[in-house]
Amino acid sequence: MTAELPSLAQLEQAARIVYQAMAPTAQYRWPLLCEALGTQVWVKHENHTPTGAFKVRGGLVYFHDLAGRTPLPPGVISATRGNHGQSVGFAAQRAGIAAVIVVPHGNSKEKNAAMRAQGVELVEHGEDFQAAREHAAALAQQRSLLMVPSFHPLLVQGVGTYSLELLRAVPDLDVVYVPIGLGSGICGMIAAREALGLRTEVVGVVSEHAPAYALSFEQRRAIDHPVTTRIADGMACRTPEPHALEILWQHAARVVRVSDDEVEAAMRLMFSATHNVAEGAGAAGLAAAVKERARLTGKKVALVLCGANVDRDVYARVLA
Repeated sequence: MTAELPSLAQLEQAARIVYQAMAPTAQYRWPLLCEALGTQVWVKHENHTPTGAFKVRGGLVYFHDLAGRTPLPPGVISATRGNHGQSVGFAAQRAGIAAVIVVPHGNSKEKNAAMRAQGVELVEHGEDFQAAREHAAALAQQRSLLMVPSFHPLLVQGVGTYSLELLRAVPDLDVVYVPIGLGSGICGMIAAREALGLRTEVVGVVSEHAPAYALSFEQRRAIDHPVTTRIADGMACRTPEPHALEILWQHAARVVRVSDDEVEAAMRLMFSATHNVAEGAGAAGLAAAVKERARLTGKKVALVLCGANVDRDVYARVLA
């Protein structure tokens, strides 16, 4: 696997595959968000996919490719904090392939339930995503299952389709904020920008309680870092993906860190301004834009609401 970006033709082919299972999502300009940030703000609503998060696009493209292989594997396995696992479950079920998903202990109850409802076998192991991923790799060997990675060129092509939609709908964006988990979303955004020949600044967003990508971006080398975020499980990455880092080093403008308190404030603002639910990672772009409000004056800004999958009790606490 190289750090090459998918071409416009590859993104358009991926879009055709994605649209067999779901419609394009909307991008809206919300007046109350514009008022809050003092400039024009667009939201890309990846919370409106069939799994409530952007990852499903990558899963659909990956499993479309897998379904064309001979012979098919006896099953697949992957690790997740929730949204990637729902993507694998959704796409595997459509392809008629059995799926096992490994999550860390203490994972979101409602994300776990959603994955089980898609027919996956759920295994709990380890204290964080990295431990779950290592266990999934071991189980893949033991049970002769195909390990579905959380970062792969086909996943980037799939999730890059939301960026293609956004940048074609609003081609004169000055800056777009993209949350970073393992990196497929921001790499897809960069790919779409490059394919369309635009000059939009792509800014990554991480939790300051999971700063591995920010540290790696700043120091131009891969750096592991423990994860302590209480709200942004979608960005709870301890070990960066080398291929994603290569793309960020070449093409991202910067990586902004946001605290759990800032993310929770953004979740509240997103709800009051748009009446959309955002999980922690889904509100991170807004948190970063609020943090950088002074540098956004007069600019046209977009935020990726990448997911809405937050447990009810957690969301009730945040809103209260």
